Amino acid sequence: MFKSLSSRIFVGLFAGLILGTIIQYGFAGSSFANTTLVDIASGAGSMFVQLIMMLVVPLVFFSIVTGIAELRDLKSFGRLGSKTFGLYLVNTAVAIIVSIGLAMWIAPGAGMNLVGDQNASLTSTELPGFIDMIVNIIPSNPIQAFASGNMLQIIFMALLTGGIVKALGDEVQPVVAFFQLGNKIMLKMITVVMSIAPIGVFALMVKLGATFEPEAFLSVFSYMAVIVGLLAFWALVVYPVVIGMTTNISASEFRRKTREQFLFALSTASSNATIPVTMRTLTEKLGVKRSVAGFGVPMGATMNMSGVAIYITVAAFFVGNAFGTPITMDQIPVLAFSVFLLSIGAGGVPGGGIVMIGVLIHQMGLPVEAIALVAALDRIIDMFCTSTNVVGDSAVVTMVDHSEKLEEAKLNEPVKA
Repeated sequence: MFKSLSSRIFVGLFAGLILGTIIQYGFAGSSFANTTLVDIASGAGSMFVQLIMMLVVPLVFFSIVTGIAELRDLKSFGRLGSKTFGLYLVNTAVAIIVSIGLAMWIAPGAGMNLVGDQNASLTSTELPGFIDMIVNIIPSNPIQAFASGNMLQIIFMALLTGGIVKALGDEVQPVVAFFQLGNKIMLKMITVVMSIAPIGVFALMVKLGATFEPEAFLSVFSYMAVIVGLLAFWALVVYPVVIGMTTNISASEFRRKTREQFLFALSTASSNATIPVTMRTLTEKLGVKRSVAGFGVPMGATMNMSGVAIYITVAAFFVGNAFGTPITMDQIPVLAFSVFLLSIGAGGVPGGGIVMIGVLIHQMGLPVEAIALVAALDRIIDMFCTSTNVVGDSAVVTMVDHSEKLEEAKLNEPVKA
């Protein structure tokens, strides 16, 4: 009945959530159920996420180097990079503009007069400096970059390596073959690990269902509904429609083929952990060239954060309205630019958004104690936030791939006499 992997992941997600909820409310007095079983589920889920994360760094490096080496020429590399980078920035900017407009119209939190945790504090109170972000892309210690999983630095090293390999041409063909085989091995490992994804997702959801407190979001349901609704609309309607309008893939086909990716991101809440699944979705389901996917996906997991942009923007308006200090029109430009920088700087790991919200709350002069309330809802919202981010990665890379194929078709057209 459930032959496709996405269907099995879907079943695992909801079965785990239901079982976790039953443990929390049906066996509240059982230490075995609430402690032992939940700890086992938590351990199994963490092992699965670590198994996926284990593949991310080598996959990113091999896929980018291989992708550049397989391009027609270095001119194609420049064109591919500018298209991908530009679309990611436009995507984030549009998400911010729409979120601001919707938040101003709905005014989440207005009239609630909420009071948060007076003891809350922020560990960071400054916006990430744009120049610092650019400077830190170049690693001073490549080994440390790999060990810490610094994705921007790894991408830089892979781009540099791939460009040099391509420039050297036939004399380094054995090196090209090495990276191609390495990339092939990594893709096979993804297939093997993904075969146990339904079990891993089930374990993650058991932990969530057994520990989440519904009272945390019932009191501010409208705020959560606005964010989750907009995120779901962006991932399930906006991206598929744009793909349907700009490529030869229909909206329904794109939505169907990214379902597995959406559900996986929903369960892990990590863009970086979803990189292998995104690569698989693009190359095996959407027919994107490996060179384009290998270049675009790692970059997207790092800087294409439309979901985070939506989350941060609506959260800022909610906090301002709920605590009687609504954001004014003259603050909108500062808010938009700040969200743009923060969303690009957000980590592709669970909880990355909440850190950025804390920075923005302080930067905008909003009540710091609100961070406790926002954090209480972060796990649920972060799931949808990540799913929106990764589907956006697939949408942008699919559009770039379609554009590249049109460019190649023009180059291959016979010259008319």
